[in-house]
Amino acid sequence: MITRRATLQLLTAATAGAQSFYYGKDEPLPRQMELSAGPLTAVFEPELGLLRYVKFGDAEILRAIYAAVRDRNWGTVAPKISNVKLETADGGFQLTFDVSNVEGPIDFAWRGTITGDPKGSIRFAMEGEARSTFARNRLGFAVLHPIRECAGRMCTVMHGGGSKEIGKFPLEVAPNQPFKDMRSISHEVAPGLTAEVAFEGEIFEMEDHRNWTDGSYKTYCTPLELPFPVEVPKGKKVSQAVTVTLQGTLPAAPVRFVPRRKLYTLDVAGGAQAAMPLPRVGFGLSPESPALDGRQIQLLLAARPAHLRADGKDLARAIQEHRILQAPLELAIHLGADPEAELQTLAKMLAAQKPKIDRCLVFHTGEKSSNAKWAALARETLKGMAASFGAGTNAYFAELNRERPETAPIDFLTFSLNPQVHAFDNASLVENLEAQADAVTSARRFAGGKNIVVSPVTFKPRFNPNATAGEEAPRPDTLPSTADPRQLSLFGAAWTLGSLKYLAESGAHSATYYETHGARGLMETAAGSRWPKLFASRAGQVFPLYHVLADFNEFAGGDVLRTRSSQPLAVDGMILRRAGRQRALIANMTAEPLTVRVAWPSASRRVRMRKLDEYSVREATLYPESWRAQPGDAITLAGPAIDVPLAAYGIVRLDTAEA
Repeated sequence: MITRRATLQLLTAATAGAQSFYYGKDEPLPRQMELSAGPLTAVFEPELGLLRYVKFGDAEILRAIYAAVRDRNWGTVAPKISNVKLETADGGFQLTFDVSNVEGPIDFAWRGTITGDPKGSIRFAMEGEARSTFARNRLGFAVLHPIRECAGRMCTVMHGGGSKEIGKFPLEVAPNQPFKDMRSISHEVAPGLTAEVAFEGEIFEMEDHRNWTDGSYKTYCTPLELPFPVEVPKGKKVSQAVTVTLQGTLPAAPVRFVPRRKLYTLDVAGGAQAAMPLPRVGFGLSPESPALDGRQIQLLLAARPAHLRADGKDLARAIQEHRILQAPLELAIHLGADPEAELQTLAKMLAAQKPKIDRCLVFHTGEKSSNAKWAALARETLKGMAASFGAGTNAYFAELNRERPETAPIDFLTFSLNPQVHAFDNASLVENLEAQADAVTSARRFAGGKNIVVSPVTFKPRFNPNATAGEEAPRPDTLPSTADPRQLSLFGAAWTLGSLKYLAESGAHSATYYETHGARGLMETAAGSRWPKLFASRAGQVFPLYHVLADFNEFAGGDVLRTRSSQPLAVDGMILRRAGRQRALIANMTAEPLTVRVAWPSASRRVRMRKLDEYSVREATLYPESWRAQPGDAITLAGPAIDVPLAAYGIVRLDTAEA
């Protein structure tokens, strides 16, 4: 008989050198090249052709500049970068590289040149040519403006005809383009100092990227009011440029002490009075995975789902599983051509089965954001069968924000979210976390006092609501478009922790995460991965994010204190309270170990610390029952704060010792 210790030793030996438990893939993260142009700094990622974090000192001017090729369904054609060359001299630089965007009928090649001037300017230019004839929805530069530094700030926009507009970056998520026909946009980054971003070679306009829970405003080409897709003939040449320039008086550069070890902080913001009730967190049922087995049932019971989402594809199985898991249903109803008849049929089925239904999300397949009349009709037809009825969208917040249902006939508004509508790398997924709070906050502003239900939260889009043609079947050597190997990783757990934090602190009433089991779930099926080389899970294992959701749901009915990280792109966390207990959940969002000083708001100085990281992940995922039974290391605090070391993508749980 092989003991647990022997199994762990064998598994460790078998996976020596493999690092898929960090972020799902056994391959290196994108490299980063640090650039300086006098007082400006930036980071270039040569694998992505992406210029990130254009800054003046600590002030972020731009989140990113990149060139995108998007097909007729808004799919992004991945770039292949080659011939990267960097020359530096006298406080400036010149970086050149070649790019090919090839997928299906699309074959587009371009050369990128990024130049940094020591006087304080960075210019990113592209010269490209179509090597085939293809249809595109977008081709050219996109510029991302950061939310924290720009939201509500005054700006000046110069238009194509030479006119000038004084405006503001939106505070609430803007449903439509804040600015159109943009030749340049500028805003103050320090007293007396302005950063201007100028655009060449196309017509540019801005959209609020938070509509898709991206953490930025995006200035892009071509205007959406123009017809698309557009045919790009073979031989078509494209020339564009984006230039960032500092204008005004440069302040004297401060002298800074750089510690050997950077210490991050996580502080309570606004005091105990700023606490928010925790959202009710449930899971989606998995229609494509086998029925739950006994062990999976016990693990899910331990995770305490507030509800289970069912989309009606297999309602009989959903009713059976919700009874076994002792959680009410969140029933998503998708009405079609004859809503009344469809609801009558559903009513008969529910009357016969008598499931416990917490809420009904009522959608119409002909509407991107459903009219509230369908929820009212469902309430009338399904009298007494569900606790509440809501309207909204099965797609992104953008659809709800642009087509806002009347709120009087409904109990809540709903939308789904995922972090990969536009970008797919780890850093972008972390950047997009804060925007989840903005979406909920904006929805609450027009919800008329009704609750906000976020359902579901997934890593990848479940479908493409903006497709103009049919989706191609995945190749045999690729994962389905809905599956992401980060689902089984420590990064996935850290991202889930961040998502829970921002949805909770912004006042979401309810949230549905992932599925019970399978590649989009909290754990693998008993049969194991269907794609063992691409999704390297083991049969029956739980995924690290399971523990984050279980830790959160142990405080169901409690509240969350607002916390603020000194660098949320590196480390973030939340503090939960319930019945005199306190729990801090903190995540390292990076591939490097770090230390964070956590302000501990409890008068009790006795805490227990449990770590989910590279050292414990195998036991936590293979033997979750016994691992969760471990209380953690006992620590006595010397003061009101504790320095918490975090391994790469590691998660730490702090509890009052009495817990």
